[in-house]
Amino acid sequence: MPLTMKYSETYNDALIALAAATHRPANVVNLFGEYAIRVDLEYNRYLLATNTVAGLSDQPDLGDVWLVRFFQSELTDTPDQLLAEASHQWLVDALDTALEQIERAGNKIVADADFGDPARTDALSRPTEAS
Repeated sequence: MPLTMKYSETYNDALIALAAATHRPANVVNLFGEYAIRVDLEYNRYLLATNTVAGLSDQPDLGDVWLVRFFQSELTDTPDQLLAEASHQWLVDALDTALEQIERAGNKIVADADFGDPARTDALSRPTEAS
């Protein structure tokens, strides 16, 4: 993992954006010699983000588009299941599109990250009887 620190510095803005959007730590990881940004989620799920088909580019401004993929990790020797995949010029738009795909496919877990969904209701936003 000799380039992990280099990519972490190069992609600091992307790491911050994904951490803010998911409310989880985002890290650069080495996957079989290619680097990606990884965010571990609930229920053995994780997302990988890259800006080229082959991983993170050495020159971020020359990356094609952002590719965000969500996976379900299996606790066996079987490969992880791809739940959604989306690409877009902007990282957060690729994330939003992949989340929409998860929901349309019926793979959304209610306790899983709503990531600031404006339709989300929680105890703090519900009106009380006194209101």
